[in-house]
Amino acid sequence: MRRGQVDAVVAPSGSCTTMTSHFYTLLLEEDASYRARAEFLGAATFELTEFLVDVLGVEEVGAHFEGKLAYHASCHLLRELGIDRQPRALLSHVEGAEFVELNGAEECCGFGGLFAIKNGDISTAMGQRKTHNIAKSDADAVALCDVSCMAHINGLLSREGQRSRAVHIAQVLTNQVDVAPRPLQTQAAPPAPPPRRWQDGKANS
Repeated sequence: MRRGQVDAVVAPSGSCTTMTSHFYTLLLEEDASYRARAEFLGAATFELTEFLVDVLGVEEVGAHFEGKLAYHASCHLLRELGIDRQPRALLSHVEGAEFVELNGAEECCGFGGLFAIKNGDISTAMGQRKTHNIAKSDADAVALCDVSCMAHINGLLSREGQRSRAVHIAQVLTNQVDVAPRPLQTQAAPPAPPPRRWQDGKANS
């Protein structure tokens, strides 16, 4: 980057972008040489949707999706980077998609790296609350910006037998998401007509 060969580093992950742009300088604060390099790198690092919308000024990328689409705001993306408008803007321009608001979209899915290992029961409970909200939304897919959240949510959705899936927003924007077919709804048999005489009902009982 210092040689001018790279203008920016774009990461498809709020967590990775946060680490590079916010926490490298803290880790290297006692090393003046590497701290300066970290600051230089951090200033040139962008999360994918941030780069598309804020740097390139692009919101329409020719994406197409036939189905109901929801959005989950990953923690580092929303809380550390303050990015929420950008992915929503990109999803709003996906042709054919019916965007449905996910209840508790800004709530943590429960993964959090080592948190999911050290606090497995809590992590699972938080994830199940997320998948419950996904089921209520009737979304065919839930777009997000971190693979870690995607893996955690998909694991729970699969175990619960849900047809909806969590997908990375890059998959949506590049038309790489296939919608699972909805189960056929069978019509219930019409109720039997009431007996015309009380003797008829008695005879059939």
